[in-house]
Amino acid sequence: MRSPSDTPVISAVDADERALATPFLKSLIRLIRAQDTYGMWEDKSDADLLADFIVTKEQRREIPIIGDPDPDVLWRLQIFYTCAALAIEERSGLLAASTMMMSPEGFGRVVLTTGRLVVLSKTLRDVHRFGFDTLGKLAKAGVKLVDDAIAAIEAYPDAARA
Repeated sequence: MRSPSDTPVISAVDADERALATPFLKSLIRLIRAQDTYGMWEDKSDADLLADFIVTKEQRREIPIIGDPDPDVLWRLQIFYTCAALAIEERSGLLAASTMMMSPEGFGRVVLTTGRLVVLSKTLRDVHRFGFDTLGKLAKAGVKLVDDAIAAIEAYPDAARA
């Protein structure tokens, strides 16, 4: 029997399981596992692998406004946009490339291209605070990037295939 206080916890667990079932997060998990050359993450669950991508509002408030991004944060940022590029390739059948330029202070730009078409150009700031509130928001952000890029490819197919 469930108590009223259990309902939000069960709801959050169900939402996380639904998010983990999305193609974007499945692809992200595959990319992360592919980086595990020594097998240290074999016993970790998928949710544990993505735990570093989750930065709640309270955690974000504790992080200083100005700070240098740590190599782990830069790696997560790179793998997130690489996953978006792979999802674009999967859906469009066109090769997509991600390029990230970053200053030591955590400001920069990420660009995703296919052919001669720039399908995503995003300014990055406060990279040291990179993360999402929930797994659902992580999945939603990735899907939105991919959907927007596919829309650009459909709008300019000649440039995308050039």
